[in-house]
Amino acid sequence: MERVLVLGGTQFFGKLLVEKLLNENIAVTIATRGQSKDPFGEKVERLIIDREDRASLIHAFSERKWDVVYDQSCLSPQEAKDAAEALKGKVKRYIFTSTMAVYEYGDKHVEEDFDPFSFHFQFKARRDYPGYLGYQEAKRAAEAYLFQETDFDVVAVRFPLVIGKDDYTNRLKFHVDRVLDRKPIGIKFPDAKYSFITSDEAAKFLLHMGRDVFTGPINPGCKADISLRSFLGKIEEITGEAADITSEVTKENSSPYGMDGSWSINTNRVNHLGYQFTDLNEVLDELIQYFMRVKIN
Repeated sequence: MERVLVLGGTQFFGKLLVEKLLNENIAVTIATRGQSKDPFGEKVERLIIDREDRASLIHAFSERKWDVVYDQSCLSPQEAKDAAEALKGKVKRYIFTSTMAVYEYGDKHVEEDFDPFSFHFQFKARRDYPGYLGYQEAKRAAEAYLFQETDFDVVAVRFPLVIGKDDYTNRLKFHVDRVLDRKPIGIKFPDAKYSFITSDEAAKFLLHMGRDVFTGPINPGCKADISLRSFLGKIEEITGEAADITSEVTKENSSPYGMDGSWSINTNRVNHLGYQFTDLNEVLDELIQYFMRVKIN
């Protein structure tokens, strides 16, 4: 892997991926709308694309070739199709950033619980996939297109909830802040369980997948899962404050992790490939302590 194209890659773990690629002396091209600044200076090549404008991809990718493409910004099967057709003959391996949202609610989903090779889908634009169910369908359909209708070596990386000190969504921080401020946290299903991965290990895993020969869907992340009730218990133990959990969910108090059921994955496949991730308790304890210091200071 000497030349890499990253579609997206200027925020959160996408940015970390680019940093890791550059540290490995890999030539990196970033293709984005060009609306967000990045810290890479002259270390990367930049292309301007619009995922909803097929012609912009064909123009940007003309007369270029890469070994691997990391698709961090695809939000519809139409966008997957446009990118794949614009990259036909220009790239060998396609690493698609997918999500555990392709599964229905439930605990410890294995990769076979959603089969992209037999999933029937329609080509629609990203605006036609509103809300959580829309996001789920869009990612399912994008996976299905890539596996069923392209000649690339495709990997669908089904990430769980990504957490880290650099998480611009502040979802984990929200819970620490609310507990420290003694404010209620609205959760309908506090015993629902969730899986997590750190942003650094998400980026590291994507780097590894670019070099691996594995193809197919895969669940990376911490081996254990945790309920929101237990997660808040950790915050209580570390901060010394009691969490105020309420079933009266409002726009202000709603937990960013509060879904309508469990959302967790089984990581046996990735572990059998030799990839290991940091223990979830260690990860959460460190981040809770970090965000507590940020809040107090």
